[in-house]
Amino acid sequence: MWAILIACGAFLSAVLWMDLMFDVQVLRHRAAAELPETVLASIAAYYRRVTTDAWPMGRVIGVVMLIAAVSLIVQFVRAPSRVAALSLVLAGGPLVLVPRIVRSAVRLGTRTDSIAQQSTIARAICRDHLVCLAGITLFVALQLLAGGG
Repeated sequence: MWAILIACGAFLSAVLWMDLMFDVQVLRHRAAAELPETVLASIAAYYRRVTTDAWPMGRVIGVVMLIAAVSLIVQFVRAPSRVAALSLVLAGGPLVLVPRIVRSAVRLGTRTDSIAQQSTIARAICRDHLVCLAGITLFVALQLLAGGG
């Protein structure tokens, strides 16, 4: 089970890394209430491509998350331990954030909100992705260190 969990975690880390390559543009503009148009255009275009235009990749990501969630539960039920419980928290937290992130990314990709609202959404996505990357990275590290048990 741990090999499946590590593979899922590694895949999700890679997806998060790709998203963060665009998200981190907001970090240079922390003091500004509104993000520059070039930053918003870049991030919004990326999220339009990956949420709306990139079928079936979004489905693949969803399937990997489902496999990870089921595998986490199976791991915990088969052999309840601190590692299994902590894995549920570390990976489960990011998995719970996904619906909110996807809704925000789709919304940002439409560019229908005001610049101020788009800036808020872009910053929230970046924050959520940083939290998710930390959780998934720690989860993968824990699984690797535990060696399946």
